[in-house]
Amino acid sequence: MDSFEVEKRDRVTRAEAATRLRRIANLLSGEDDEVEFERDGLKLKFDVPEELEMKVEIELEDGDSELEIEFRW
Repeated sequence: MDSFEVEKRDRVTRAEAATRLRRIANLLSGEDDEVEFERDGLKLKFDVPEELEMKVEIELEDGDSELEIEFRW
């Protein structure tokens, strides 16, 4: 498969961020290996294996901090 990437940045409340994280968690915890992800009219379906590599990165800087969660397989 050729490389494909979708990235979008939004400004959201903490509550909305938590809701989006729960949706992703629900997708990953489903019975099927296939995950369906829809964003702004674009629908993607892809297989996710039972085991993933998970990376959590935290950067704390003056005025600009970041929490990055990444899954690879």
